[in-house]
Amino acid sequence: MEYEPAEYQKLQVRQFAPRELRETAEGKYWRQFKAPIIAKQFGGVTHIDFCQQYPYNLAVTASTRVIIYNGLAPAVVGRTISRFKDIAYSGCFRSDGRLVCAGGQDGVVQVFDANSRSVLRQFKLHKRATRVARFGADKLHVLSGSDDVTVRWWDVSAGSQVLRLDGHRDYVRAAAASPASHDTWLTGSYDHTVKLWDVRAGGSAVLSLEHGAPVEDVAFFPSGSMAVTAGGNYLCVWDLLGGGGGRLLKRLDNFQKTVTCVRLSPLAGPDSAAAPRMLAGSLDGHVKIFELDSFRVTHASKYPAPVMSLGLSPDCRLLAVGMADGNLSVRKHARPKRAGAGAGLGAPEPRQRRAPRLTAANYRYFIRGQNSRAAASDYRVVRQRQVRLQAYDRMLRQFRYRESLDAALATRQPEVVASVLEELAARGGLAGALGGRDAEGLLPLLRHLVKYIAEPRYTRLLAGVAHRLLDTYSGVVGTAPAVDKALGVLRDRLAEELGVQDQLSGLAGALEPLLAASLAGVVF
Repeated sequence: MEYEPAEYQKLQVRQFAPRELRETAEGKYWRQFKAPIIAKQFGGVTHIDFCQQYPYNLAVTASTRVIIYNGLAPAVVGRTISRFKDIAYSGCFRSDGRLVCAGGQDGVVQVFDANSRSVLRQFKLHKRATRVARFGADKLHVLSGSDDVTVRWWDVSAGSQVLRLDGHRDYVRAAAASPASHDTWLTGSYDHTVKLWDVRAGGSAVLSLEHGAPVEDVAFFPSGSMAVTAGGNYLCVWDLLGGGGGRLLKRLDNFQKTVTCVRLSPLAGPDSAAAPRMLAGSLDGHVKIFELDSFRVTHASKYPAPVMSLGLSPDCRLLAVGMADGNLSVRKHARPKRAGAGAGLGAPEPRQRRAPRLTAANYRYFIRGQNSRAAASDYRVVRQRQVRLQAYDRMLRQFRYRESLDAALATRQPEVVASVLEELAARGGLAGALGGRDAEGLLPLLRHLVKYIAEPRYTRLLAGVAHRLLDTYSGVVGTAPAVDKALGVLRDRLAEELGVQDQLSGLAGALEPLLAASLAGVVF
């Protein structure tokens, strides 16, 4: 019987589990907010608001002024509003970007012209500091919340108060308008409660929610039926229509210190998964992004100081973060603006480029059709491609085991070396590959052992190889200074690793009774 020679099978390089989680498309998208522009303010940046109209200017409130930055060039200061007797709070644009409202330490709510910076209206009924001021969606009213525990609804055109909303028992520090109803507002207070108001229903709250900690910020979801509240070191997500009186859907304990700000963007994230995202900042210096299906953290950024405010432009191009040390960080996305993100907001339409006409004067004319895909009915001729073998594969094919190991070491890839060593051991050729070497042939192998013998992935395999090397060459130790030096380094490396393992064993023994006691509920 005659046997035909089988085709040589390439060595399958061993694949190990990744050392860390690979970066997802979500993480890559948020990491593309690069080149931060740092602007030093005169005090902590307490509030950031982006205009909803192109070019999406941002109003930054810090110390005794509201600074308006150009949305196209964030490094350029457009206008500075400084007509405050004391600290300014909560500078916000009207939806058309023409007016700005802000509160102050003296309790006065002021309305400014965004271009001329002139004062158009002043509302002076608050008795203490006004920490929050927001324009209504109808552009004719302003809602303000104060440390005098009242919320007031003002008529801008008449310059007078329309309604006073009583119900909070402590400082009012947050407010948000519902995207579903222009007359529905949510306010948060240091009395741990969040109240839902309908300005058409009078001065009593429609709904009251217990957050459990002083409320720093509130925000509506794009649908208007859900809301998120920030306070303490956690976020609470509420269903405002469920349970007959509001229902807690989720509590997010993802921060170490007080959560100071929360924002929702209706269209953020990579193009493949563009959807509403929630951004929250905390005094622990972290800004975290949540997806709104399971409220999982998809990305986190660390800032050098406690975060007090943040904002994301409507076209998801600028991310601004204000810190307690007075620094304003504005990051610009490295990718061009997503098509359609700014539709209906005054953004210019991108110019359509005409495709060039393909003629014989263009090189592409002669290679046209090469990327065309075959139809289902077309007959395909499969071309047999010659398998390219690596140098260690060619040596293994010829049973030249020592040269195969040398070729694997030359790649400097530990996975390849481990795969070749395992293949040699399976063939019974490991002794031949390790033996018969001079000092020059031993040094690459010893260097590989020094570098990777402490790696848990390769320790078992390389420890066996090291034992066989010592058994093979123990009789000639001392004849080559370079080999002796490499053996000394290997000995020191092993001694260091054994010391680390001994310390870890002692630490594990010390932690074991503490963990057992904590599981049993024992308090030391």
